[in-house]
Amino acid sequence: MKTKNIIYLIIAFFTAVPGVYAQDAQLSGITIENETAVKQGDRVSVSFDITFDALKVKRNNMLVLTPLLKSNRNSHESLILAPVVVAGKKRVKVLRRKSALGEPLTLGGTPVEVVTRKNRTGQSVHYNIAIPYRAWMQDASLSLVHEVSGCADCNTLLGEQLLVDNLFPAPYQPVYRLTYIMPEVEDKVRSDRHTATFNFVVDRWELRRDYKDNAAKFNEVDKVVNDIRNNPDLEITEFTIDGYASPEGSAPHNRMLAENRAKSFADYLVSKFNIGRNRFTVSGHGEDWEGLREAVSGSNIADRQAILGIIDRISNPDVRDAELKKLSGGETYRTLLNSYYPPLRRTEYMVAYNVRGFDVDEAKEIIKTNPKLLSLNEMYLLAQSYPVESTEFSEVFDIAVRLYPDSDIAILNSASADIEGGNMDGAITRMNKISDNPKVWNNLGVAYARKGDFNKAKEYFEKATAEGDNDARANLEELRKVTVND
Repeated sequence: MKTKNIIYLIIAFFTAVPGVYAQDAQLSGITIENETAVKQGDRVSVSFDITFDALKVKRNNMLVLTPLLKSNRNSHESLILAPVVVAGKKRVKVLRRKSALGEPLTLGGTPVEVVTRKNRTGQSVHYNIAIPYRAWMQDASLSLVHEVSGCADCNTLLGEQLLVDNLFPAPYQPVYRLTYIMPEVEDKVRSDRHTATFNFVVDRWELRRDYKDNAAKFNEVDKVVNDIRNNPDLEITEFTIDGYASPEGSAPHNRMLAENRAKSFADYLVSKFNIGRNRFTVSGHGEDWEGLREAVSGSNIADRQAILGIIDRISNPDVRDAELKKLSGGETYRTLLNSYYPPLRRTEYMVAYNVRGFDVDEAKEIIKTNPKLLSLNEMYLLAQSYPVESTEFSEVFDIAVRLYPDSDIAILNSASADIEGGNMDGAITRMNKISDNPKVWNNLGVAYARKGDFNKAKEYFEKATAEGDNDARANLEELRKVTVND
């Protein structure tokens, strides 16, 4: 049933008249079916079919069938509808005479139809009446009251037959299937990249803790390595060290200087932490012109465009350096030496390590302190341990997609969680990054269906169904139930 401007209700129902007519066996054999209530604007049409093929009515008797609407919430709210009269031949003549005289035919008002019963023949009546809609009818039942009169030994027998317990039940609520993907279990290898800007004596590569502010920089390195080594969940597997130099001096000399300084740093780590030298990969990259260009490009230094032009136009690094010295009588070069070159003299290092697996209870704590130690699989299992409607459920998937922004699985699962939480637009935005995927099409269909864009939803469900997606096939059927009368 759909509610828009029109509310439809179609109920297939079959029942026999209750045995309240035991005193007159001739009144058995009535069936009521095809009950329908339709609301359009401020009017309601009520209809049903009455079949009385086996009904026997004596010549002077009549059966009055009176529909009755009653509120399911308030016993004082009801409405008696015009009845149907089934009468014997003699009684029909009486009724016609009353009608001609303007006398009431029944207590229920003027009948919508008076049927002369021809016993032992098939007969039926299609009842249809339109009445003003009232608010209480939204939750109301439809019954049929039976009255028999004309018996020699009785006045009236009463019975009431329930036809429909709710004229306008709540609209169909679809249950759409959202697609989640459980990530595969992985060997968790993580890496952290850091930069150490040690000070070196000019043209030397020996690392000295007591030189300038090197002590603080050594302490930073020691903390990084100790935090990993002292964590029982982690095991260091590799160090990658890259040395860089600033552009002053010759390029070959600076490349050698950067490499030797990187090796000195590796030697320090080997001796300090007793790490095997075979775990190190050391490279000297020499002058860092890319780093200089980036720094200058984002600055307000004098001759900024001239500096960028020299870097872009001249390929020989030593010629570049010579041209820079000419700018503004050497003033610009002194600024470069004092403010821009020192950060280029650095050693970058990456620490790679294995992480052990965590169960769900452990993951609940890890995600609060260091979520990057969790795999997508562990985050998925953690999320599934929470109720779908909970904040924790959506937060886990949101963390997962922030840590793994390029993972299609993380994006899809987080979008599913967004849909569960009612954030359709956010889910659609996420999924548009990976739209060439049947499982994504299914979830896009769900998002659009919940937004009320049924055409768009149908398009995505059909597209995914064509690729064999079972969730989309089930969702397409749910959508049809919603839109069948739309």
